Amino acid sequence: MMQLHQDYQEFAKRDTIIVAIGPDSKEKHQRYFKEKGFAFYGLPDPKGEVLKKYGQEVNLFKLGRMPAQMLIDKEGILRYVHYGHSMKDFPGNDEILSLVDGL
Repeated sequence: MMQLHQDYQEFAKRDTIIVAIGPDSKEKHQRYFKEKGFAFYGLPDPKGEVLKKYGQEVNLFKLGRMPAQMLIDKEGILRYVHYGHSMKDFPGNDEILSLVDGL
């Protein structure tokens, strides 16, 4: 999430909203976002309901939820998805911003 925070202004220039969905309770999620100073939205998903709808993998041998990044356009159409295979497997901001520019 820190990666997204670092380029937040680039996403904002492109009228792109970032929503980070996490497994923690509302209180813990809010506290974490406040500590880190994230400028984007956070959505707590402690029961994994959103996780299931979008097919995000859970692997208990690899610390829980695997990273997943999705790009959804203004009509609600899923335009891109990347499911990570480890906690460090996610596309760079340049790749995501390039996809946004192509919409």
